[in-house]
Amino acid sequence: MSGIFSFFLRIIPGGFLGWGLGANDTSNIFGTAVANKIIRFWLAAAITSIFVLLGSYLEGPKTFDTVGKLFEVLAVNDVYAIALGAAISVWFFTYLRLPISTSQALVGSILSVGLLKGQNLNVARLIKIIICWITTPIGGFIIGFILYIIIRYIFSKLKYGLNFYNNFVRIGIMVVGAFGAYSLGANNVGNVTGIYAMQMPMGLSPKLWALLGGIFIAIGVVTYSKRVMLTVGTKISKLDPLMALVAILAESITIWIYTQLRVPVSTSQAIVGAVAGVGAVKSIKNIDFRTLGKIGIGWIMTPIAAGIVTALIRLIIRLLWKN
Repeated sequence: MSGIFSFFLRIIPGGFLGWGLGANDTSNIFGTAVANKIIRFWLAAAITSIFVLLGSYLEGPKTFDTVGKLFEVLAVNDVYAIALGAAISVWFFTYLRLPISTSQALVGSILSVGLLKGQNLNVARLIKIIICWITTPIGGFIIGFILYIIIRYIFSKLKYGLNFYNNFVRIGIMVVGAFGAYSLGANNVGNVTGIYAMQMPMGLSPKLWALLGGIFIAIGVVTYSKRVMLTVGTKISKLDPLMALVAILAESITIWIYTQLRVPVSTSQAIVGAVAGVGAVKSIKNIDFRTLGKIGIGWIMTPIAAGIVTALIRLIIRLLWKN
């Protein structure tokens, strides 16, 4: 029993981070649909939870190395500090109802601890991550822009009634939302338990660490994810139902592509880019640049805030345990 208790005590910071990720990032999948009342929140949460678990287990370990090995060796207390510092930062921005990047929070935390200890940084891996951060919203914008032009053209050539349109959009959003949830689990579970799997596996395989991370994310989905949805769904650009469907599809494709590149990226950046891209098809004036600017500030502040919080936590741990 003591061994099981010790195990769960060790993974509490990772569980908190996974909860925060699920609470924040579900809005990036179904925020547009729920905010526009296309589907109900609880249906969105159920679909997300199921497919997050599938994506985590089947493809989650692909991104473990990229973040988990930015520094070759980290002490156990370093891992605690990193996970807890990132989790607190994600929770804080979620409380402010801002969609942020869990990837950026985690990397900021890892860099803080590793550099303070004078460890050798894998610079090439960090550069790869930063490039992917920059290109994620751009990719979402381009994919969303092109997809919406194509799908809008197809619909303009079809003869359909209102019932067909409504049913197509509703079913389509559930299908692409399931794909988005799968991509979220596959890509972002590396942020939750990847550092555990790479630095302190405690006898668990990467697959089991990925499944455990998926469970933490799902808990965040069903308990706290509704708060961020309106920011993503209504304030960046006014979306009709078809635009919402295309935005979710564009975000899902973008995140899945980066999973194959083995880099955990921000679903927040992908959906913001996708929503802006879809909105830009009608008019660039359709985009609320003030809200985009507010979200952008959150992205910049995330790794900085996470790094500072993690450094303070690591200092407290060192003073308490002389480690």
